[in-house]
Order: sequence, then C-alpha cells, then structure tokens
Amino acid sequence: MTKTQPQPTQILTEESVPEHWQVPAFEVLRWQSRAHEYCVVIPVINEGERIAALLQRMHELQIPQAADIIIVDGGSSDGSLPEALLEQTQVAGLLRKTGPGRLSAQLRCAYAFVLQAGYLGVVTIDGNNKDDPAAIPDFLRALKDGIDFVQGSRFIAGGVGENTPRSREFAIRLIHAPALALASGFPWTDTTQGFRAYSGRLLLDDRVAVFRDIFDTYELLAYLSYRAPRLGYRCKELPTVRRYPASGKVPTKIAGMRGNLSLLSVLAKACAGAYNP
Repeated sequence: MTKTQPQPTQILTEESVPEHWQVPAFEVLRWQSRAHEYCVVIPVINEGERIAALLQRMHELQIPQAADIIIVDGGSSDGSLPEALLEQTQVAGLLRKTGPGRLSAQLRCAYAFVLQAGYLGVVTIDGNNKDDPAAIPDFLRALKDGIDFVQGSRFIAGGVGENTPRSREFAIRLIHAPALALASGFPWTDTTQGFRAYSGRLLLDDRVAVFRDIFDTYELLAYLSYRAPRLGYRCKELPTVRRYPASGKVPTKIAGMRGNLSLLSVLAKACAGAYNP
C-alpha cells in the first residue's frame, strides 16, 4: 500500500463555524460535495489494513449509494488512507484533525463539518473493522423514521458479540450500561459502542452543546447516552454484530488499567451530570 497522503484542499477556520462552537482545527483533504441527506462518519487513527477492509465491505454493501462516507483522521502516520483506496470505495470526504484531543475531539470536527454541509443526521462506525456495516441501512431507516439517537447493541435479540474479552463484557453489562440506564432513564445495554446514529436536531441542540472542549477523549459517547433521553429525545437500540479477532492483538484504543480507569471516571461524571451545559 502506498505511503503517499492527499494534500489539504481547504482548512476550516474559526470564522467558518458558529461563534459559540469549540471545534479543534482540522483540514479537509477530500470533499466531493453532499450527495445524500445522511452520512456515515468513520473516526480512524493508524488503523492499517482494518480501515481498508471496512471500506471494501461498505462498498460491497453499496453503502455509498445510501449515504455519503466521511472519514475523520486523528493524525494517522501509517499511510492507510491512500487516494486510490478512497476513490475505489467511493469515500466522499476525508478530514484530518490538526488540533489537540482524541476521539471526542475527532467527532466534534466531523459533526461540525457535516452539520455545516447540511446533513440531516449521521451514522458513526469505528474504523477498526470490528462492526458489521450491514446494519447501516437499519440505522438510516431509524433516523428517517424520526429516531434521534440509535445505539448499536450486541446484547439484544439479533445482536452478536464474538470473542469479546471477558473483562470488557463484564464491565459493559454489569457496570457501564446499567449505570447509564439508571441515570438516563433509558434501558441501554451496550453503551461503549461507537456504532451509533444521531439526528442533526440532537447535535444542534444548545441544551446538549456537543461543541465544547470538555469533550476530548470518550466523554461525548457517555454524555450523549445520558443527556439525550433526559431531554426527551427518541432513542432506540438496534442489534449489531461486533467481532473481535480470535487471536492476536485486540484492536482498541482503550488499553490497560489507566485506560479503563479513565473510562470509569468519564462514566461517573456523565451520570452525575458533570458535562451538562
């Protein structure tokens, strides 16, 4: 795979976003204009062959004919996003975050971009190829039917979780999801998954206020699971398939004791309303 990277075509400036939005600096490396009402956002950083495999799967499923695909790169250095791959798999946009922050910062870049582009809603799916993109049309239908927050779940009827590390499944099913279910009033079952969908009206609501620098790592995921139901937004879980490799390194950005403690700290703050505007 070639190591060449596309050059920026434009840069989002402070003047091009609403004054009260806090959005990290990012470059627009590729943009082919909006062709659909909804888009699929894929956050990545050094995903190697995993992102290529995911894009190929999405292309085979004809996802680009239903929604625009937009990748938001957190600063990859592995050459995993060559122009030839993006062209062949019909990727509409590639953003590269140049400002500080991790996952939530990446998502703020993407949400700012897609909302300004006029999309009515967005589906997000991790770029590590663990999630089956065959469920994306179901997420799009839910958005079109008026659902504001769609959460993928491997733990409800029809969902599948393969080779999930036991410690992770224990933490999700007995700690993370129950805590957010209790705090939000919605019966969530799989709250750490990035396979989700949001309506534009939810992301634009100043009572939610997603464009704040407080959302840097994993805060935005837990916060929206807490905040959206409490504000009366229509929420729904859909069954999804998440497969971890049967052997070898687990593709995840949450690793070690420090990473898990940070995730629990974010959970506690979200459930306590600490991220509310």
